[in-house]
Amino acid sequence: MFLRNAISVLAMIFLPLTISGHAQAQDTKEKAAAVKDEDGKYLDAEGNPTFKIQDDGTVDWYTFSGYRRYHADCHVCHGPDGVGSSYAPPLINSMKGMDYGTFLSIVAEGRKNVGGGKENVMPAFGENKNVYCYLDDIYVYLRARAVGDAPRGRPPKKADKPQAAKDHEASCMGG
Repeated sequence: MFLRNAISVLAMIFLPLTISGHAQAQDTKEKAAAVKDEDGKYLDAEGNPTFKIQDDGTVDWYTFSGYRRYHADCHVCHGPDGVGSSYAPPLINSMKGMDYGTFLSIVAEGRKNVGGGKENVMPAFGENKNVYCYLDDIYVYLRARAVGDAPRGRPPKKADKPQAAKDHEASCMGG
């Protein structure tokens, strides 16, 4: 419950920034570039979670974890590798114009779109530990896919799981 409330507070802070009339700029490889490393978790120049893919194809742990978590819970509707389905839109397209706060809000609280005689509903995952404990991981995986740095399929190589990831997982999952 605490994490859901924290996510709701984050959504209230970040969501107005995205709907204030300013168009969200498209994410690019340059904007997504990792400039800071905090125990294996990478951040872009604005302090948002991002990915790090080495020249040999090795992805950081969080991107690999995001791939795994996405394919455990999200691909059922949004298709493999974020390419969409007849049921839900391709996230590799929508992520290009979606900031981190909006992503958190939509995943935690859900969203309902009605138009053209069609209703689309994204359920809330704010109480699903298999999703909310790994929101940053899912975000960085989808971000890497959206800007074209991560190819389709399971990453061929991954970095070792950092202690910070182990600690966060134990804390969030209650272990």
